[in-house]
Amino acid sequence: MKKIGIFYGSTTGTTEDVAKKIGKKLGVDSDDIMNVATTAPSKVGDYDVLLLGSSTWGAGELQDDWYDFLNGLQELSLAGKEVAVFGCGDENMSDTFCNAVGIIYERLQPTGAKFIGDFTTAGYSFEESKADEGNGKAVGLLIDEANHPELTDRKISEWCAEISAQM
Repeated sequence: MKKIGIFYGSTTGTTEDVAKKIGKKLGVDSDDIMNVATTAPSKVGDYDVLLLGSSTWGAGELQDDWYDFLNGLQELSLAGKEVAVFGCGDENMSDTFCNAVGIIYERLQPTGAKFIGDFTTAGYSFEESKADEGNGKAVGLLIDEANHPELTDRKISEWCAEISAQM
């Protein structure tokens, strides 16, 4: 069985809550759900599957704690690791919705990681996102607790089922 580590950055607690819901759905021990603000990037070495979560802030930027952690991840070889990305955003920020998901995905491309977990954008209305693959798909799970909290639990359940099937 593959060992899953969930790494999140959260300013207001929303992304942390989503990370914990994902962990519960996948049966991940709470010790394997870590805040990137207090975790060394090398910790990812303990896991086969990395679930990486960030909220989007400002003009479509990563949550603050992600910058140093992501820089550290980029220095590592993630060959042999499976990576899935999730994040929170606000569709009212229509031109940068959940950009952080796309930023993490893009910046980790050279690491050799195998990406899993692309997912539908159905239920959200936005103009642009770095996470958007087109054709109604994003590179990971997008969550909008501000405008569509009624979609969160279903999207988490469906995404977890998809990544479980891909692992």
